[in-house]
Amino acid sequence: QVQLVESGGGLVQPGGSLRLSCVASGSNFNINTMGWYRQAPGKQRELVASITSGGSTNYADSVKGRFTISRHNAKNTVYLQMNSLKPEDTAVYYCNAGVWSGSFYSTRWGQGTQVTVSS
Repeated sequence: QVQLVESGGGLVQPGGSLRLSCVASGSNFNINTMGWYRQAPGKQRELVASITSGGSTNYADSVKGRFTISRHNAKNTVYLQMNSLKPEDTAVYYCNAGVWSGSFYSTRWGQGTQVTVSS
């Protein structure tokens, strides 16, 4: 069973920065696309950014130019560097990964980490 564990959330002032990390652990697996989603109170979960195993990235328009997604394939880790944070970035951020275990493909989610942008 592959598990995703996020870290790095917290409280930051507007204009500040945070770096989220997500590590995948388990045995006999390969990860395809990894991504970050977020869900604010009363809103639907939305894609923030994703990155393929080859390094191709995709960003929500609302975070382009401010957030950067990256990954370390050997460490099964994905990062989200968040700069110039705004109050509207406040949400629970979830790590997501497409995982191959043999011939079986599944989508895994982390437990979420809270990001609060407030003065």
